[in-house]
Amino acid sequence: KLLGGKGAGLCEMTRLKLPVPPGFVITTEVCKNYYENNKTLSKNLISEVKKNIAKIEKKTGKKWNSKEDPLLVSVRSGAAISMPGMMDTILNLGLNEETVLGLAKKSSNPRFAWDSYRRFIQLFGKVVFGVNDQKFDEVLDHAKKNQAVQADSALNEKSLKQVAFEYKKICEKHTGRLFPSDPFEQLELAIKAVFNSWMGERAIVYRNKNNITKDIADGTAVNVVTMAFGNMGNDSATGVVFTRNPDDGTKKIFG
Repeated sequence: KLLGGKGAGLCEMTRLKLPVPPGFVITTEVCKNYYENNKTLSKNLISEVKKNIAKIEKKTGKKWNSKEDPLLVSVRSGAAISMPGMMDTILNLGLNEETVLGLAKKSSNPRFAWDSYRRFIQLFGKVVFGVNDQKFDEVLDHAKKNQAVQADSALNEKSLKQVAFEYKKICEKHTGRLFPSDPFEQLELAIKAVFNSWMGERAIVYRNKNNITKDIADGTAVNVVTMAFGNMGNDSATGVVFTRNPDDGTKKIFG
């Protein structure tokens, strides 16, 4: 209840010495405080977050806001009960005009770096600023037409740079302000967005439909974890694996 399902699982796997990317959990208590304090994050929380980012830097050897080897994180929700797809997630947080160059250098893969950056801007724009996804899709479709390719994965570095630039313009037009480049500002906005999604329409309807009452799940935790990438190349992927078959409980790997 305190760490949420995802946070508790990550902590358990970390204790078992499994190769889990370093991260930290902001508890459901903080979510409750956020709503009690008129949707504001306490100064104390922000300084705790900064301390924990420093711990991740130490563990990974990567640096926050670095032009050489930037630390990027994912920011995900996690309630006591799984609510698939009902709350918000932001990936590749920490990217900006400078860290994207550091990621390109460190990975020796500029295409991957710019792909990650345009994905970040789109997700951040949609989740934090409420930009309609369709606006981003139009830019992406236009880029594919221009380069005469069918798949997103066929877009080259030059096209992706242009897409990222256009995405930023969409966000700036929507908000009337510059897209945040300071990773701590990005993180603060992302934490708020995840907390806000707990009381979003989708999540409320889902809880009502599934009889998830306050005594079962009260608020969401926020999991801030070092990024692991599924778009780094052909030897990189994402997926789901279970240690049992979820249909009949047989003890065999399923995924």
